[in-house]
Amino acid sequence: MTYGKQISTNKTSAYQRNHNVVTVGVMKTGLGPVSNLIVVLLIICLLGLLYLTQVTKTNTLGYTINNLTTQQQQLKEQYASLQVQASRQQGLDKVQNSSVATAMPTVVPTATVTN
Repeated sequence: MTYGKQISTNKTSAYQRNHNVVTVGVMKTGLGPVSNLIVVLLIICLLGLLYLTQVTKTNTLGYTINNLTTQQQQLKEQYASLQVQASRQQGLDKVQNSSVATAMPTVVPTATVTN
């Protein structure tokens, strides 16, 4: 065996031909535990704020719906009373203009009672 052959057999596989011997350390860049905690807290705060705005919006729409429902009920009651009033007025007009009512004699009071 020659000297060159003996060196190549005793060396590890890292020193073989077309293999890199030098390793480059990669620095890990990222957030630390404190930064991660701050980011998580900010995300939780933003989600809480979003939740509160949605709840407030829903409550506001609930009040609006409640007011419109109350107004609708009042208008229904007013419509019913106007229908009753219209039917009464139409009823009196029909009675006064009927043939039976025109055939009746008019009554004139003869005397008044005083206390």
